[in-house]
Amino acid sequence: MYKIKLKEFEGPLDLLLFFIKKNELDIYDIPISKITREFMEYLHLMKQLDLEIAGEFFLMAATLMQIKVRMLLPREVDEKGEEIDPRTELVNALIEYKRYKEVSEELGIMEANQRKIYYRGNFSKDVKENPAPIETLLKNVTIYNLIEAFKNALLEREIEPLHEITVYNVTIDEQMDFILEKISQFEYLHFLDLIAGMREKLRIIVTFIAILELVKLGSIGLKESEKFNDFLIYRAGNGQDLPFGN
Repeated sequence: MYKIKLKEFEGPLDLLLFFIKKNELDIYDIPISKITREFMEYLHLMKQLDLEIAGEFFLMAATLMQIKVRMLLPREVDEKGEEIDPRTELVNALIEYKRYKEVSEELGIMEANQRKIYYRGNFSKDVKENPAPIETLLKNVTIYNLIEAFKNALLEREIEPLHEITVYNVTIDEQMDFILEKISQFEYLHFLDLIAGMREKLRIIVTFIAILELVKLGSIGLKESEKFNDFLIYRAGNGQDLPFGN
């Protein structure tokens, strides 16, 4: 079975922060029922895409379910007689992780700027350029942005008649070649434009997995789009600037 590992992307706290940003939620007043439903839906999509899901995702799912149940029960009180919000521990973890992410991003920007500085003597050796790290190729894009686009892509497809049985023979290698051929014609390409002519659910799924594999290989990069349910694909050249800047 073909699997894409998620360790190069994000964990369950990133997914919750993604929901908060997408739905413009108050991090201090999280609607547990809504966010739990979306979390479980994304786990289902990850399984459908053969993404290798770490145990921490299932642990978070169990935690959300437990909080949801506690929200339905009479509130516990502390020694001061004040009600205890079952979400407090989760909210504190999200806030702390959000700060950690922001500091990490700032340090990443500083490191990237430092790498652009060439000191005297750097040109004396023939340095073979390595492929860009995956963090660079996923400019402002998370795996959850990609899954959101994938989910909407499936919803927008026309429902095929149930009485017709068609066998589609499509492979990941074929779709990787298809993507590289398409992107060679443009500076960048919208994901929804890439799959515009696809009506088969299987072909869309395989194409999405092929995109992830090409990113891992350093052949293409991804950038956020002006539309929340879409993303941009671009050629990952040697030191090529990202479309639309940083």
